[in-house]
Amino acid sequence: MYAFQKCQCPECTKPAITLYDDDGKIMDAPNWCYEHSPDKDFVRENIRKYLQSHDRIIGMNAEGLKIENWNISGKRFYGCNLQHCTFANLHGDNLRLRMCMLDFSVFTDCSFLHGNTQFCSFAGSKFVHVLFTNSDLIHNNFNGITSYQCSFDDSDLYNSRFIKAMLINTSMNNCNLKKTVFYESMREGVGFKLSNTRESLIDRNKGGLMGDFGIRYKDMDDEFTPREDDDKKEVFL
Repeated sequence: MYAFQKCQCPECTKPAITLYDDDGKIMDAPNWCYEHSPDKDFVRENIRKYLQSHDRIIGMNAEGLKIENWNISGKRFYGCNLQHCTFANLHGDNLRLRMCMLDFSVFTDCSFLHGNTQFCSFAGSKFVHVLFTNSDLIHNNFNGITSYQCSFDDSDLYNSRFIKAMLINTSMNNCNLKKTVFYESMREGVGFKLSNTRESLIDRNKGGLMGDFGIRYKDMDDEFTPREDDDKKEVFL
């Protein structure tokens, strides 16, 4: 991974926002994190201009940035820190991401069609009305995400993890789910039509490849709720 400068604000442990000069080179001067930046509008405009003029972005730190109505289609991100960001109406079709961190971010009304994302982390993020259709989403971390009315249709989710994720009215039709992990996930109104659910993993206790995606989360609660007569049963050893 890439080394980020520390925010110059005393006692702040966050990395400083990456800023660029007119030649597109990273500024070496001490800088602030986005939270402590004295001019947030300048920070957003600086990064927006850099993204407009560059297709290959390496080692950028934009943690906490708020992005709305941007078009980053066709861009390639490598080793970037985009954690705790807020993305609204972001257009990122044909986007390529490698080893990027987007944990605990919020995505609303975004489009990532035909993307290629590998070895990235979206842990704890929230997705509302987001499209990942026709994308390669391989070896990624979606643990603990909340997905509401999103589409992963026609995508390759090989070896990605959705552990303890909340998937609500989300579509995963015609997806490759081989080795995709759904341990302890909540799935309500999720479509898996034509997907190879039998090659995914949904039950860590049974150790095999399971395909029972008909179970609902509330049914799982009922399954482990003790009945009144359980304590009256005799146990023979």
